[in-house]
Amino acid sequence: MRPVSAMKPFKVITIQPDDVRIIRALQIAPRASFASIAAALVLTERTVNRRYRRMHTDGVIRVAGVVNPGALGQSRWLVRLRCRPGSVAAIADALAKRDDVNRVAIGAAGSEVTCAIQSRDQAQREELLGQKLPRTAAVLDISAFAMLRQFMGGHGHHWAALHGVLSLEQKAMLGSDGPPFTESPVVADDPVHFSAEDEKILDSLAADGRASAVDLATVADSTPGRVSRRLRVLFHQRVVYIDVEIVPAALGYHTQANLWLRVHPSEVKNAGRTLARGPEIAFAAAISGPYNLHAVAHCRNLDELFEFTPQRIGALPGLQSMEVSPVRRHIKQAGTLTSGDRLVETGQIR
Repeated sequence: MRPVSAMKPFKVITIQPDDVRIIRALQIAPRASFASIAAALVLTERTVNRRYRRMHTDGVIRVAGVVNPGALGQSRWLVRLRCRPGSVAAIADALAKRDDVNRVAIGAAGSEVTCAIQSRDQAQREELLGQKLPRTAAVLDISAFAMLRQFMGGHGHHWAALHGVLSLEQKAMLGSDGPPFTESPVVADDPVHFSAEDEKILDSLAADGRASAVDLATVADSTPGRVSRRLRVLFHQRVVYIDVEIVPAALGYHTQANLWLRVHPSEVKNAGRTLARGPEIAFAAAISGPYNLHAVAHCRNLDELFEFTPQRIGALPGLQSMEVSPVRRHIKQAGTLTSGDRLVETGQIR
């Protein structure tokens, strides 16, 4: 099997307005039935089913359950690796294969790999940051940043670029599959401990975030009612959330960039909250280290990125300096492997 970074791009596909409306509906209620989505969008259930499955098959969208390591008492880290020329693809592919690495990107300069680490236990994180990476000869330099406060990202932010796609009435009909994302500490004071049944449920949700209570009960050797009750608790405690993974390029956003910002300490919260309201921003967090804010921006092209950074980022309160690092290629996005601007890991869908 060829490494992900060596795979050829998928054919170009066309996303229709109804496809975008379905994506937006799933952002609001990722586990809603096709019948409920169809009623809100004034489409047939068959149409919603067919369009969703086509987008899933084409690698445009994936609905998956994601465990929040902070709820388990574990911190999350962002890592920048400077690598020897010619070694970047191999290092990025190796990182992408790890379950505790949920995002891997190669910088435009071709010698930098950025990844997000969210290990479910300290030993797993120390094994990667303290042993494996430092001993890799092709890695010239490692910079690791602890995430201190998340302002944007995960289920609930709904990626503001799609705001306005549905009417207020349609959104009300869809309701919500959980509270919206809100700013909060990244590590819980009272960590949650999973049972063996929980682990089976979460593994199934990771493969398919729309798996029914009946299917989850079968896997966990439980009952649909018991599974449904347990899921409500896990969602309420923010132990797990249902993420709607979208390929931005399929919606016309072909340029992505990592933003590393240095903001006056007194303005970090204000700057982070301002970032979170921007339609270009898909992720924003306060971090440790010389840069105290990190964000991921999606723009339609480099010209839009150029206009965005001085006008919007440059106007942030307390901004002292910034580094804009365009992403040349994503290897893994939100836990799913990517290739040619498409999600390439697929699971059974509902």
